[in-house]
Amino acid sequence: MRILVLGGTEFVGRALVDAAVQRGHEVTTLNRGRNADVDAKVVSLRGDRTTPEGLQALQGRTWDVVLDTWSWDSYAVNDSARALRDQVGRYVFVSTRSVYRYPSPAGADESAPLLDGDPEAGRDGTPVPYGEAKRGAEIAVEQAFGDRHLHVRAGLILGPHEDIGRLPWWLGRLARGGDVLAPGPENLPLQYVDARDLAEWTIDAAEQGLSGPYDMVSRSGHTTMGEFLRTCATVTGSDARLRWADPEAVVAAGIEPWTQLPVWIPPGPDHAGLHLSDTSKVLAAGLRCRPPAETVEDTWSWLQSIGGQAPQRPDRPVVGLDPQREAAFLKAL
Repeated sequence: MRILVLGGTEFVGRALVDAAVQRGHEVTTLNRGRNADVDAKVVSLRGDRTTPEGLQALQGRTWDVVLDTWSWDSYAVNDSARALRDQVGRYVFVSTRSVYRYPSPAGADESAPLLDGDPEAGRDGTPVPYGEAKRGAEIAVEQAFGDRHLHVRAGLILGPHEDIGRLPWWLGRLARGGDVLAPGPENLPLQYVDARDLAEWTIDAAEQGLSGPYDMVSRSGHTTMGEFLRTCATVTGSDARLRWADPEAVVAAGIEPWTQLPVWIPPGPDHAGLHLSDTSKVLAAGLRCRPPAETVEDTWSWLQSIGGQAPQRPDRPVVGLDPQREAAFLKAL
């Protein structure tokens, strides 16, 4: 296939490009050119989708599929979908499970109620919440491409080249050793997808011509909080001592789940929405999730290869718990 990737040099976009190239597809990317590390087999075009002339480099070209990972204002996807509807056979949008209305109950699937969205959201400069921006982008794709669209609604994404910092932070913390705050319970089920598994499935789906929404994340309990942290300790060769704490105590201390303790969310509605969903549709459609240890090991190897410090997306907050605050909590535990 001839595949256009809008973006394609960082985390998920990079994984999509790698998977497509490895399959022998002809890949073109369009991005702002901020990262130079692009596969030599890829045709690299320059363009800023937030500007009126940002899509000019695509004029006069055709592709079988476009893969889009845009995470900001909806209007940029709206412009792209309208511009490409006669140049591209199918539009694949990497969306998010945040498009569902809160709270999303345990066992929810693609039939759960959706947020409202506006394809033009953000054009006037008004800030748009992440979930609403993604839903507005989905609607834009649906309007332009009809049944020639695929929504890959990702949950938590981990793996090499992660630029959010969740797994890299835990690896760095376990590598430092000592007493480590381990938020419980140990058997708390986690649900995530390795970016490379997301990419492989997405290329499969594009080849097969799949349409509609698919929740892109592992089965619930693919790993647990205990297995996740112990694997991080093993992979880093750490002598860390995991100090398990009741979730109520962690929250009562004002330590923030998800941001200060990445990946972790205490039992309750938020955990159910993120880690207890029904992903039978995407699993039946061929999603294969590699063992958790492989994701952790490969992420640690990548971190070591770049000096131990993961890149940080400028539009996302830095995650992790301050060492002094962790020490104070553990002392009082």
